[in-house]
Amino acid sequence: MAQRTSILIIACGALAREIVAVIRANGWEQVTVQCLPAELHNTPQKIPQAVSAKIQAAREQFERIFVAYGDCGTGGLLDEVLAKEGIERIPGAHCYEFFAGASVFAALAEAEPGSFYLTDFLAQHFDRLVYRGLGLDRFPELATCYFGNYRRLVYLAQRRDPSLLAKAQKAAARLELEFVYQFTGYGDLQRTLNHKVQAWQS
Repeated sequence: MAQRTSILIIACGALAREIVAVIRANGWEQVTVQCLPAELHNTPQKIPQAVSAKIQAAREQFERIFVAYGDCGTGGLLDEVLAKEGIERIPGAHCYEFFAGASVFAALAEAEPGSFYLTDFLAQHFDRLVYRGLGLDRFPELATCYFGNYRRLVYLAQRRDPSLLAKAQKAAARLELEFVYQFTGYGDLQRTLNHKVQAWQS
């Protein structure tokens, strides 16, 4: 039997649960996931260097490396780093796009440009990452500055979890935004990982 290729997926911490679920569902014992802190999205200019450091540290250990990040506000800088490293990433500007799929996300954005999006991860950690993360617990008047141009909160759900749905609804109410629910599953994240791993193992 041919030896299986060792594969590393470098991912945003906000995708850890979903990626691990895909790995386990497929029985990919040769695939490892290493995550960077989700809080890096508050300083997206730091994402490219952090990803590059992970790649450099993993070169000798893994035969294949794939990056599960969108552009994530880096303004193309992440793609520049990955081009130099010869590493691919999942297509899309951000996780909202690859969970929903490009066409569905484009339709949601066109229907209401003033949309604030949550995934399962952000719904679960809304208080820590958004409410307290932006200082709204201490300075609630800042909500108008941050969210004054938003009209609705769109929850892109990866799981049908009533507790997460309730948290997303509470977040919308707290921000005084219309609530929209859209079930996506794992979307292009799952399809892309399936394609890459199967191609590398063929």
